[in-house]
Amino acid sequence: MDYKSQINISEVPSHVAIIMDGNGRWAKKHGKPRIFGHKNGVLSVRSVVEGAGEIGLKYLTLYAFSTENWKRPKVEVAALMQLLVATISNEVSALNKNNVRLLTIGDLKSLPGNCEKELQKAMEKTKNNTGLSLVLALSYSSKSEIINAVKSISKDVSEDKLKVEEISDKVFDTYLDTNLMNDPELLIRTSGEYRLSNFLLWQIAYAELYFSDKFWPDFTKEDLFEAIVDYQNRERRFGMTSEQL
Repeated sequence: MDYKSQINISEVPSHVAIIMDGNGRWAKKHGKPRIFGHKNGVLSVRSVVEGAGEIGLKYLTLYAFSTENWKRPKVEVAALMQLLVATISNEVSALNKNNVRLLTIGDLKSLPGNCEKELQKAMEKTKNNTGLSLVLALSYSSKSEIINAVKSISKDVSEDKLKVEEISDKVFDTYLDTNLMNDPELLIRTSGEYRLSNFLLWQIAYAELYFSDKFWPDFTKEDLFEAIVDYQNRERRFGMTSEQL
């Protein structure tokens, strides 16, 4: 089915976030090591980024590596970091060709030095692009992000830079990693799992949730389009009744 033709371009969400899940299980299904799944997952990233650009998304945030992922076998983590470096360096020209700006959220300092270096270089080379902003969540933890925001707010209050009565949800937003972008309207998770895995917990308070049974390496831009169509067929009430909208 052609889902792209069903999309109302004037009502496309400006920010979509995706929990890319299922690389390891996809590889096991094919009798291959887990890193084989991660490598094929890169192809899905390319497809989805391309699709996001085609329909005019402003932000696409991909959960690439959580703080909990550091607990995985060292061999797998090392291979993932090598794949990350290679992918970033290989994709910069394509990002520039497609007017895509690369951004990151998370604790980049915890990444191996060569990973952080390649990321910084790629962000610098794409900073002037004005199309889709591709946001990679790397060594990211929503709980840590929120705790760090509380610490920063507490510090500013103690130094008389901020008054307690001035603290609001909008002020809190400015202390988060995502302070320069709007909150996601749609969160997608692949692989048939139904949990949020410590991802953008504050930011998705009113996001629509969409779950796909497909493992990430099988997820393409056509699946993204299907999710967008599903999103556009929902009624977003934000606590109000249908009659109030």
